[in-house]
Parts: sequence; structure tokens; C-alpha cells
Amino acid sequence: MAGNHREIENLLYTYAERIDLGDLEGVASLFAHGCIKPGLDAGPEAIVRGRDAVLKMYQEATRLYPDGTPRTRHITTNAIIEVDEDGACASARSYFTVVQQTDVLPLQPIISGRYHDTFQRIQGVWWFDTRIMLVDLLGNLKEHLLYELS
Repeated sequence: MAGNHREIENLLYTYAERIDLGDLEGVASLFAHGCIKPGLDAGPEAIVRGRDAVLKMYQEATRLYPDGTPRTRHITTNAIIEVDEDGACASARSYFTVVQQTDVLPLQPIISGRYHDTFQRIQGVWWFDTRIMLVDLLGNLKEHLLYELS
């Protein structure tokens, strides 16, 4: 089971790495068998399901700079991972903090919150099933998002 935990932890970190590299296609591919839900109270209309829909969501939301990145670092910590006995499903709760620096924004935290994730194992590979994003603290997102987060 320890291998499962490490594989799931690596999936959490792969998400952060890809988004910080501006690899929105790569981020979306992690949700080929899953969805993203913006908060616990979000209705079914707010759920973004599947690779193409997740890619569209990130393309419409994420400001990319001339170097092709959002000039961010998504820091994922405090991962609590639980794998079902059969090893086919798992869940995790973790914290995220995003820092950003641009030509007009000094290095600073811009948002922090929690992820509540579920995972499924398909043909020996772990995939995101559901990611719920819970925002706890908001800073200056003007240089990161293409819209205002309320």
C-alpha cells in the first residue's frame, strides 16, 4: 500500500508542476477520467468534467506570460492520503498555497486553501476522480487570473 500512497502523492505534485510550467494540456490530461468541482456547495452545473472541459476552464482562467508560464508556484502540503483496502480507489486532503511574482507584482502568496480529492486506479495507473477546490485565503489574483474571483 505504501507504493499507492507515493503514486498518489506524486499525482498531487504533478498537478502543481504542470500548472506552474504553463502546461495546461498536461494539467487537463490528469482529469481525463475525472472532474473539478469549485467548492463543496457548487451545483452540478459548476462541475468541470473530462480533459477537454478542464483544459477550456484553465485556458479561460489562467494568465500566461511571454515565457509560457503563469509565474506561479503551487505549493501542496499536509497531504493526508487514504487508500481503500482493494487498492482501486483513494482519497486525499491537502493544503495549497500559490505564490506569484511578475514584473509588477513582488513575490507574494496570492491564494491559499484546501483540496479534497478522490482518485481511481485504472489499468494500474492512478487518476484524479474528483478534485474539490476550497479557497480559504485570497490575496492579489489580478496577475494570475483572467477574471475576478469572488
